[in-house]
Amino acid sequence: MARFDEVKDLVLSLEGDFDKFYNKGNQAAGTRVRKGMQDLKTLAQDIRAEVQNKKNDGDK
Repeated sequence: MARFDEVKDLVLSLEGDFDKFYNKGNQAAGTRVRKGMQDLKTLAQDIRAEVQNKKNDGDK
């Protein structure tokens, strides 16, 4: 569950920048949102690979 907590923490850390970009038009916040979303994508891919490997190891 630690990996899930990482995902939650990352999403929550972006909340302020989402607000600044979408509601206040802050372009720098948009850049931070894009970077955060890329980090989220990378984290999700890592977790997906980890789950797949664990699943495959259980099949042996």
